[in-house]
Amino acid sequence: MKQCDLLIKNCSILTPDFQIRKDCSVAVSDTRICQVGDARTVNAEWQGKEVIEAEGNLLMPGFVDGHTHTCQQLLRGRTADEYPMIWTRFLVPFESSLSPEDVRASARLHCVEMIKAGITSFADAGGVHMEEVAEAAVETGMRAAICPSTMDMGNVVCGEMKRSTQDCIRVTEELHKGYQGAGNGRVDIWFGIRQLMTCSRELIEKIVEKAEELDTGIHMHLCEHKDEVSYCLQNYGLRPAEFMEEMGALSPRLLTAHNVLLTEKDITLLAKWGVHPIFCPMANFINHGFPKIPSFLERGLVPGIGCDGASHIALDLFTQVRALKAGVMAFWGLPVFDPVALPNRTLLEMMTLGGARALRHEDELGTIEEGKKADLILMDVKGPHMYPSQRPVNTLVSAGNSHDVLHTIIDGKVVMKNRRLVYLDEEQIIAQAAEHMESVICRSGI
Repeated sequence: MKQCDLLIKNCSILTPDFQIRKDCSVAVSDTRICQVGDARTVNAEWQGKEVIEAEGNLLMPGFVDGHTHTCQQLLRGRTADEYPMIWTRFLVPFESSLSPEDVRASARLHCVEMIKAGITSFADAGGVHMEEVAEAAVETGMRAAICPSTMDMGNVVCGEMKRSTQDCIRVTEELHKGYQGAGNGRVDIWFGIRQLMTCSRELIEKIVEKAEELDTGIHMHLCEHKDEVSYCLQNYGLRPAEFMEEMGALSPRLLTAHNVLLTEKDITLLAKWGVHPIFCPMANFINHGFPKIPSFLERGLVPGIGCDGASHIALDLFTQVRALKAGVMAFWGLPVFDPVALPNRTLLEMMTLGGARALRHEDELGTIEEGKKADLILMDVKGPHMYPSQRPVNTLVSAGNSHDVLHTIIDGKVVMKNRRLVYLDEEQIIAQAAEHMESVICRSGI
Protein backbone atom coordinates (compact mmCIF):
# COMPACT_ATOMS: atom_id res chain seq x y z
CA MET A 1 0.00 0.00 0.00
CA LYS A 2 1.33 3.45 -0.95
CA GLN A 3 1.74 6.27 1.57
CA CYS A 4 0.30 9.76 1.06
CA ASP A 5 0.18 12.83 3.28
CA LEU A 6 -3.60 13.25 3.13
CA LEU A 7 -6.35 10.87 2.02
CA ILE A 8 -9.85 12.25 1.46
CA LYS A 9 -12.12 9.23 1.44
CA ASN A 10 -15.59 8.59 0.06
CA CYS A 11 -16.47 12.01 -1.32
CA SER A 12 -18.28 13.37 -4.31
CA ILE A 13 -16.09 15.64 -6.44
CA LEU A 14 -16.65 18.58 -8.73
CA THR A 15 -15.09 17.40 -11.99
CA PRO A 16 -13.04 19.58 -14.37
CA ASP A 17 -16.11 19.91 -16.60
CA PHE A 18 -18.09 21.16 -13.57
CA GLN A 19 -20.27 18.13 -13.03
CA ILE A 20 -20.56 16.13 -9.80
CA ARG A 21 -19.13 12.62 -9.62
CA LYS A 22 -20.01 10.40 -6.66
CA ASP A 23 -18.09 7.71 -4.74
CA CYS A 24 -14.57 9.08 -5.15
CA SER A 25 -11.43 9.40 -3.04
CA VAL A 26 -8.44 11.72 -3.46
CA ALA A 27 -4.83 11.18 -2.35
CA VAL A 28 -2.52 14.14 -1.68
CA SER A 29 1.27 14.19 -1.23
CA ASP A 30 3.89 16.94 -1.26
CA THR A 31 1.26 19.68 -1.69
CA ARG A 32 -0.20 18.07 -4.82
CA ILE A 33 -3.03 15.76 -5.81
CA CYS A 34 -1.47 12.40 -6.67
CA GLN A 35 -4.60 10.37 -7.46
CA VAL A 36 -8.28 10.99 -8.08
CA GLY A 37 -10.53 8.03 -8.67
CA ASP A 38 -13.11 5.52 -7.64
CA ALA A 39 -13.28 5.34 -3.83
CA ARG A 40 -12.82 1.58 -3.63
CA THR A 41 -9.70 1.69 -5.83
CA VAL A 42 -8.02 4.69 -4.19
CA ASN A 43 -8.81 3.53 -0.65
CA ALA A 44 -7.23 0.17 -1.41
CA GLU A 45 -4.05 1.67 -2.90
CA TRP A 46 -3.29 4.50 -0.46
CA GLN A 47 -2.75 4.92 3.25
CA GLY A 48 -2.84 8.51 4.47
CA LYS A 49 -0.85 10.03 7.31
CA GLU A 50 -3.95 12.15 7.76
CA VAL A 51 -7.42 10.96 6.72
CA ILE A 52 -10.60 12.93 6.15
CA GLU A 53 -13.72 10.79 5.99
CA ALA A 54 -15.95 12.80 3.68
CA GLU A 55 -19.08 10.66 4.10
CA GLY A 56 -20.35 11.57 0.66
CA ASN A 57 -19.87 15.33 1.00
CA LEU A 58 -18.60 17.38 -1.94
CA LEU A 59 -14.91 18.04 -2.61
CA MET A 60 -14.33 21.15 -4.70
CA PRO A 61 -11.39 23.26 -5.87
CA GLY A 62 -10.76 26.11 -3.45
CA PHE A 63 -12.46 29.34 -4.45
CA VAL A 64 -10.47 32.29 -5.81
CA ASP A 65 -11.33 35.87 -4.85
CA GLY A 66 -9.99 37.63 -7.91
CA HIS A 67 -10.25 41.21 -6.62
CA THR A 68 -10.19 42.32 -3.02
CA HIS A 69 -8.77 44.89 -0.62
CA THR A 70 -7.47 43.23 2.55
CA CYS A 71 -6.85 46.57 4.26
CA GLN A 72 -10.58 47.44 4.09
CA GLN A 73 -11.54 44.76 6.61
CA LEU A 74 -11.44 47.50 9.25
CA LEU A 75 -13.86 49.59 7.15
CA ARG A 76 -16.61 46.97 7.44
CA GLY A 77 -20.12 48.44 7.31
CA ARG A 78 -18.98 52.03 6.70
CA THR A 79 -19.44 52.49 2.96
CA ALA A 80 -22.97 51.10 2.51
CA ASP A 81 -25.86 53.56 2.06
CA GLU A 82 -23.48 56.47 1.55
CA TYR A 83 -23.59 59.12 -1.16
CA PRO A 84 -20.58 59.64 -3.47
CA MET A 85 -17.76 60.18 -3.47
CA ILE A 86 -16.86 57.24 -1.27
CA TRP A 87 -13.31 57.32 -2.68
CA THR A 88 -12.56 60.83 -1.37
CA ARG A 89 -14.84 60.81 1.70
CA PHE A 90 -13.90 57.42 3.09
CA LEU A 91 -11.30 55.35 1.24
CA VAL A 92 -8.54 57.95 0.97
CA PRO A 93 -8.70 59.17 4.61
CA PHE A 94 -9.03 55.57 5.83
CA GLU A 95 -6.26 53.92 3.81
CA SER A 96 -3.81 56.80 4.24
CA SER A 97 -4.15 56.66 8.03
CA LEU A 98 -3.35 52.94 8.36
CA SER A 99 -0.24 51.93 10.28
CA PRO A 100 1.68 48.73 9.49
CA GLU A 101 0.10 47.15 12.57
CA ASP A 102 -3.39 48.10 11.35
CA VAL A 103 -2.74 46.52 7.97
CA ARG A 104 -1.41 43.34 9.56
CA ALA A 105 -4.46 43.00 11.82
CA SER A 106 -6.82 43.69 8.93
CA ALA A 107 -5.09 41.23 6.61
CA ARG A 108 -5.05 38.46 9.23
CA LEU A 109 -8.79 38.87 9.79
CA HIS A 110 -9.38 38.99 6.04
CA CYS A 111 -7.51 35.70 5.59
CA VAL A 112 -9.43 34.06 8.42
CA GLU A 113 -12.76 35.05 6.89
CA MET A 114 -11.65 33.75 3.48
CA ILE A 115 -10.47 30.41 4.87
CA LYS A 116 -13.83 29.92 6.58
CA ALA A 117 -15.61 30.81 3.33
CA GLY A 118 -13.64 28.28 1.26
CA ILE A 119 -11.53 30.95 -0.46
CA THR A 120 -8.00 29.59 -0.79
CA SER A 121 -6.47 32.25 -3.11
CA PHE A 122 -6.93 35.97 -3.52
CA ALA A 123 -5.67 38.90 -5.58
CA ASP A 124 -5.24 42.10 -3.58
CA ALA A 125 -5.50 45.31 -5.58
CA GLY A 126 -3.19 47.03 -3.16
CA GLY A 127 -2.87 49.49 -0.33
CA VAL A 128 -0.13 50.75 1.94
CA HIS A 129 2.29 48.58 3.94
CA MET A 130 1.71 45.59 1.67
CA GLU A 131 4.62 43.70 3.23
CA GLU A 132 2.23 43.17 6.15
CA VAL A 133 -0.32 41.56 3.83
CA ALA A 134 2.36 39.26 2.48
CA GLU A 135 3.34 38.31 6.03
CA ALA A 136 -0.29 37.63 6.91
CA ALA A 137 -0.72 35.39 3.86
CA VAL A 138 2.37 33.41 4.83
CA GLU A 139 1.23 33.12 8.46
CA THR A 140 -2.35 32.05 7.69
CA GLY A 141 -1.44 29.66 4.87
CA MET A 142 -3.29 31.58 2.14
CA ARG A 143 -2.26 31.81 -1.50
CA ALA A 144 -2.13 35.38 -2.81
CA ALA A 145 -1.19 37.78 -5.59
CA ILE A 146 -0.32 41.08 -3.89
CA CYS A 147 0.63 44.53 -5.16
CA PRO A 148 1.04 47.99 -3.65
CA SER A 149 -1.58 50.60 -4.45
CA THR A 150 0.26 52.51 -7.17
CA MET A 151 -0.55 56.10 -8.15
CA ASP A 152 1.57 59.10 -9.03
CA MET A 153 -0.97 61.83 -9.78
CA GLY A 154 -4.46 63.06 -8.94
CA ASN A 155 -5.89 64.86 -5.91
CA VAL A 156 -4.76 62.23 -3.39
CA VAL A 157 -2.44 63.98 -0.96
CA CYS A 158 -2.66 61.79 2.14
CA GLY A 159 0.11 59.66 3.57
CA GLU A 160 1.84 57.15 1.33
CA MET A 161 -1.01 56.59 -1.13
CA LYS A 162 0.53 58.83 -3.82
CA ARG A 163 4.24 58.64 -4.65
CA SER A 164 6.54 59.78 -7.41
CA THR A 165 6.69 57.62 -10.50
CA GLN A 166 10.12 56.35 -9.52
CA ASP A 167 9.04 55.56 -5.96
CA CYS A 168 5.99 53.64 -7.20
CA ILE A 169 8.26 51.33 -9.17
CA ARG A 170 10.84 51.12 -6.39
CA VAL A 171 8.30 50.11 -3.73
CA THR A 172 6.95 47.31 -5.89
CA GLU A 173 10.41 46.07 -6.83
CA GLU A 174 11.42 45.99 -3.17
CA LEU A 175 8.26 44.10 -2.25
CA HIS A 176 8.92 41.66 -5.10
CA LYS A 177 12.49 41.11 -3.95
CA GLY A 178 11.41 40.50 -0.38
CA TYR A 179 8.31 38.36 -0.83
CA GLN A 180 8.04 36.83 -4.31
CA GLY A 181 7.66 33.08 -3.74
CA ALA A 182 7.25 33.41 0.03
CA GLY A 183 5.27 30.78 1.91
CA ASN A 184 6.55 27.86 -0.15
CA GLY A 185 5.64 29.68 -3.36
CA ARG A 186 2.17 30.74 -2.25
CA VAL A 187 2.81 34.50 -2.52
CA ASP A 188 3.22 36.34 -5.82
CA ILE A 189 4.07 40.04 -6.01
CA TRP A 190 2.45 41.98 -8.84
CA PHE A 191 2.43 45.55 -10.08
CA GLY A 192 -0.68 47.64 -9.48
CA ILE A 193 -2.43 50.38 -11.44
CA ARG A 194 -4.97 51.80 -8.98
CA GLN A 195 -6.90 53.53 -11.75
CA LEU A 196 -6.16 55.45 -14.92
CA MET A 197 -7.11 58.81 -13.39
CA THR A 198 -4.29 58.51 -10.82
CA CYS A 199 -1.53 56.91 -12.93
CA SER A 200 0.53 58.80 -15.48
CA ARG A 201 1.55 57.57 -18.92
CA GLU A 202 5.12 57.29 -17.67
CA LEU A 203 4.10 55.13 -14.72
CA ILE A 204 2.00 52.79 -16.85
CA GLU A 205 4.84 52.43 -19.37
CA LYS A 206 7.29 51.54 -16.59
CA ILE A 207 4.86 49.09 -15.00
CA VAL A 208 4.36 47.26 -18.30
CA GLU A 209 8.13 47.15 -18.84
CA LYS A 210 8.95 45.97 -15.31
CA ALA A 211 6.14 43.39 -15.15
CA GLU A 212 7.50 41.79 -18.30
CA GLU A 213 11.05 41.94 -16.97
CA LEU A 214 10.06 40.23 -13.70
CA ASP A 215 7.48 37.97 -15.41
CA THR A 216 4.72 38.97 -13.04
CA GLY A 217 1.16 40.23 -13.23
CA ILE A 218 -0.54 43.63 -13.27
CA HIS A 219 -3.74 44.32 -11.29
CA MET A 220 -5.90 47.31 -12.15
CA HIS A 221 -9.40 48.75 -11.84
CA LEU A 222 -10.84 49.16 -15.36
CA CYS A 223 -14.02 50.90 -16.49
CA GLU A 224 -15.43 50.88 -12.99
CA HIS A 225 -17.32 54.16 -13.39
CA LYS A 226 -18.15 56.86 -15.92
CA ASP A 227 -15.64 59.40 -14.59
CA GLU A 228 -12.79 57.12 -15.65
CA VAL A 229 -14.18 56.80 -19.18
CA SER A 230 -14.76 60.54 -19.41
CA TYR A 231 -11.22 61.25 -18.16
CA CYS A 232 -9.65 59.04 -20.83
CA LEU A 233 -11.75 60.48 -23.63
CA GLN A 234 -10.93 64.05 -22.60
CA ASN A 235 -7.21 63.49 -22.05
CA TYR A 236 -6.28 60.78 -24.53
CA GLY A 237 -9.11 60.73 -27.07
CA LEU A 238 -9.51 57.03 -26.36
CA ARG A 239 -11.65 54.83 -24.15
CA PRO A 240 -9.78 53.14 -21.27
CA ALA A 241 -9.36 49.76 -22.98
CA GLU A 242 -8.17 51.47 -26.18
CA PHE A 243 -5.72 53.59 -24.19
CA MET A 244 -4.34 50.52 -22.42
CA GLU A 245 -3.84 48.84 -25.80
CA GLU A 246 -1.97 51.91 -27.07
CA MET A 247 0.24 51.70 -23.96
CA GLY A 248 1.05 48.05 -24.69
CA ALA A 249 -0.59 47.06 -21.39
CA LEU A 250 -3.18 44.58 -22.67
CA SER A 251 -1.81 41.06 -22.27
CA PRO A 252 -2.46 37.78 -20.40
CA ARG A 253 -0.53 39.18 -17.43
CA LEU A 254 -3.20 41.88 -16.91
CA LEU A 255 -6.07 41.36 -14.43
CA THR A 256 -8.84 43.95 -14.74
CA ALA A 257 -11.41 44.47 -11.99
CA HIS A 258 -15.05 45.54 -12.40
CA ASN A 259 -15.20 45.91 -16.23
CA VAL A 260 -18.62 47.56 -16.20
CA LEU A 261 -18.55 50.39 -18.75
CA LEU A 262 -17.11 48.45 -21.69
CA THR A 263 -18.35 48.65 -25.26
CA GLU A 264 -18.52 45.59 -27.50
CA LYS A 265 -15.31 46.82 -29.14
CA ASP A 266 -13.66 47.09 -25.71
CA ILE A 267 -14.61 43.51 -24.85
CA THR A 268 -13.25 42.33 -28.19
CA LEU A 269 -9.94 44.05 -27.37
CA LEU A 270 -9.71 42.31 -23.97
CA ALA A 271 -10.42 38.96 -25.60
CA LYS A 272 -7.92 39.58 -28.40
CA TRP A 273 -5.10 40.21 -25.92
CA GLY A 274 -6.05 37.50 -23.43
CA VAL A 275 -6.77 39.90 -20.56
CA HIS A 276 -8.33 38.33 -17.43
CA PRO A 277 -11.47 40.18 -16.28
CA ILE A 278 -12.82 39.94 -12.74
CA PHE A 279 -16.36 40.95 -11.83
CA CYS A 280 -17.49 42.14 -8.39
CA PRO A 281 -21.26 41.76 -8.70
CA MET A 282 -22.50 43.31 -5.47
CA ALA A 283 -20.22 46.34 -5.73
CA ASN A 284 -20.98 46.72 -9.43
CA PHE A 285 -24.77 46.50 -9.19
CA ILE A 286 -24.99 48.85 -6.22
CA ASN A 287 -22.57 51.50 -7.48
CA HIS A 288 -21.76 51.18 -11.17
CA GLY A 289 -24.07 49.09 -13.34
CA PHE A 290 -24.44 45.76 -15.14
CA PRO A 291 -21.39 44.22 -16.82
CA LYS A 292 -21.98 42.60 -20.22
CA ILE A 293 -21.39 39.02 -19.09
CA PRO A 294 -22.98 37.37 -22.17
CA SER A 295 -20.64 39.33 -24.45
CA PHE A 296 -17.60 38.10 -22.53
CA LEU A 297 -18.78 34.50 -22.69
CA GLU A 298 -19.47 34.75 -26.43
CA ARG A 299 -15.83 35.74 -26.95
CA GLY A 300 -14.52 32.83 -24.90
CA LEU A 301 -13.68 34.94 -21.83
CA VAL A 302 -14.85 33.19 -18.64
CA PRO A 303 -14.22 35.83 -15.98
CA GLY A 304 -13.37 35.41 -12.34
CA ILE A 305 -15.30 36.70 -9.33
CA GLY A 306 -14.18 39.11 -6.61
CA CYS A 307 -15.75 40.40 -3.40
CA ASP A 308 -14.04 43.82 -3.64
CA GLY A 309 -13.22 43.72 0.08
CA ALA A 310 -15.38 43.55 3.19
CA SER A 311 -16.31 47.22 3.60
CA HIS A 312 -19.84 46.58 2.38
CA ILE A 313 -20.39 42.80 2.29
CA ALA A 314 -19.11 39.50 3.64
CA LEU A 315 -16.36 37.63 1.78
CA ASP A 316 -18.69 34.97 0.37
CA LEU A 317 -18.47 34.07 -3.31
CA PHE A 318 -21.81 32.24 -3.18
CA THR A 319 -23.46 35.57 -2.40
CA GLN A 320 -21.61 37.17 -5.29
CA VAL A 321 -22.51 34.58 -7.93
CA ARG A 322 -26.17 34.50 -6.91
CA ALA A 323 -26.31 38.27 -7.25
CA LEU A 324 -24.58 37.99 -10.62
CA LYS A 325 -27.02 35.34 -11.81
CA ALA A 326 -30.02 37.43 -10.80
CA GLY A 327 -28.63 40.62 -12.29
CA VAL A 328 -27.65 39.05 -15.61
CA MET A 329 -30.99 37.31 -15.94
CA ALA A 330 -32.94 40.47 -15.14
CA PHE A 331 -30.86 42.74 -17.38
CA TRP A 332 -29.89 40.42 -20.25
CA GLY A 333 -31.84 37.17 -20.07
CA LEU A 334 -35.45 38.11 -19.47
CA PRO A 335 -35.74 40.83 -22.14
CA VAL A 336 -34.86 38.30 -24.85
CA PHE A 337 -36.30 35.21 -23.10
CA ASP A 338 -32.93 33.51 -22.63
CA PRO A 339 -33.06 31.27 -19.52
CA VAL A 340 -29.42 30.24 -19.92
CA ALA A 341 -27.79 33.65 -20.29
CA LEU A 342 -25.51 32.61 -17.41
CA PRO A 343 -25.57 28.86 -16.61
CA ASN A 344 -24.83 27.62 -13.11
CA ARG A 345 -21.85 25.54 -14.22
CA THR A 346 -20.31 28.72 -15.67
CA LEU A 347 -20.71 30.38 -12.29
CA LEU A 348 -18.82 27.50 -10.65
CA GLU A 349 -16.08 27.91 -13.24
CA MET A 350 -15.88 31.62 -12.46
CA MET A 351 -15.49 30.90 -8.72
CA THR A 352 -12.64 28.45 -9.32
CA LEU A 353 -10.88 28.11 -12.67
CA GLY A 354 -11.76 31.63 -13.84
CA GLY A 355 -9.96 33.06 -10.83
CA ALA A 356 -7.05 30.63 -11.23
CA ARG A 357 -6.55 31.86 -14.80
CA ALA A 358 -6.56 35.46 -13.62
CA LEU A 359 -3.91 34.67 -11.00
CA ARG A 360 -1.79 33.05 -13.76
CA HIS A 361 -2.04 29.63 -12.10
CA GLU A 362 -4.47 27.82 -14.37
CA ASP A 363 -2.04 24.89 -14.71
CA GLU A 364 -1.87 24.39 -10.95
CA LEU A 365 -5.22 25.53 -9.52
CA GLY A 366 -8.93 25.66 -10.25
CA THR A 367 -9.78 22.00 -10.89
CA ILE A 368 -9.37 18.68 -9.09
CA GLU A 369 -6.85 16.85 -11.26
CA GLU A 370 -3.79 14.74 -10.63
CA GLY A 371 -0.63 16.84 -10.50
CA LYS A 372 -2.38 20.05 -9.52
CA LYS A 373 -1.89 21.82 -6.21
CA ALA A 374 -4.12 20.53 -3.42
CA ASP A 375 -6.09 23.71 -2.78
CA LEU A 376 -9.40 22.06 -1.89
CA ILE A 377 -12.54 22.52 0.16
CA LEU A 378 -15.04 19.96 1.42
CA MET A 379 -18.64 21.16 1.40
CA ASP A 380 -21.43 19.80 3.58
CA VAL A 381 -24.16 19.07 1.04
CA LYS A 382 -26.46 17.12 3.38
CA GLY A 383 -28.29 20.00 5.04
CA PRO A 384 -32.02 20.57 4.46
CA HIS A 385 -31.25 23.47 2.11
CA MET A 386 -29.09 21.22 -0.10
CA TYR A 387 -30.36 17.63 0.12
CA PRO A 388 -32.01 15.86 -1.58
CA SER A 389 -31.59 17.47 -4.98
CA GLN A 390 -32.58 16.44 -8.50
CA ARG A 391 -29.72 18.50 -9.94
CA PRO A 392 -26.96 18.97 -7.36
CA VAL A 393 -24.95 21.49 -9.44
CA ASN A 394 -27.95 23.80 -9.61
CA THR A 395 -28.65 23.40 -5.90
CA LEU A 396 -25.02 24.05 -5.02
CA VAL A 397 -25.10 27.43 -6.76
CA SER A 398 -28.61 28.45 -5.69
CA ALA A 399 -28.49 27.27 -2.06
CA GLY A 400 -24.85 26.80 -1.00
CA ASN A 401 -23.18 29.25 1.35
CA SER A 402 -19.84 29.81 3.03
CA HIS A 403 -21.00 28.16 6.26
CA ASP A 404 -21.36 24.86 4.40
CA VAL A 405 -17.55 24.68 4.07
CA LEU A 406 -16.38 22.00 6.52
CA HIS A 407 -12.67 21.71 5.68
CA THR A 408 -10.26 24.02 3.86
CA ILE A 409 -6.99 22.67 2.44
CA ILE A 410 -4.26 24.90 0.98
CA ASP A 411 -1.05 23.58 -0.56
CA GLY A 412 -1.97 20.14 0.74
CA LYS A 413 -2.27 21.39 4.33
CA VAL A 414 -5.55 21.26 6.27
CA VAL A 415 -5.97 24.81 7.61
CA MET A 416 -9.60 24.43 8.72
CA LYS A 417 -11.14 21.19 9.97
CA ASN A 418 -14.80 20.87 10.92
CA ARG A 419 -15.15 24.68 10.80
CA ARG A 420 -12.31 25.21 13.28
CA LEU A 421 -9.01 26.82 12.29
CA VAL A 422 -6.16 24.39 12.83
CA TYR A 423 -3.20 26.77 13.30
CA LEU A 424 -4.74 30.15 14.10
CA ASP A 425 -6.44 31.67 17.15
CA GLU A 426 -9.60 33.02 15.56
CA GLU A 427 -10.91 34.78 18.66
CA GLN A 428 -7.62 36.58 19.22
CA ILE A 429 -7.40 37.72 15.59
CA ILE A 430 -10.95 39.10 15.74
CA ALA A 431 -10.31 40.89 19.03
CA GLN A 432 -7.09 42.49 17.76
CA ALA A 433 -8.85 43.68 14.60
CA ALA A 434 -11.58 45.30 16.71
CA GLU A 435 -8.98 47.21 18.73
CA HIS A 436 -7.28 48.47 15.59
CA MET A 437 -10.60 49.50 14.04
CA GLU A 438 -11.29 51.86 16.93
CA SER A 439 -7.89 53.53 16.63
CA VAL A 440 -8.23 53.90 12.84
CA ILE A 441 -11.61 55.57 13.21
CA CYS A 442 -10.07 58.15 15.55
CA ARG A 443 -7.07 58.82 13.30
CA SER A 444 -8.90 58.94 9.98
CA GLY A 445 -11.77 61.13 11.12
CA ILE A 446 -14.44 59.06 9.39
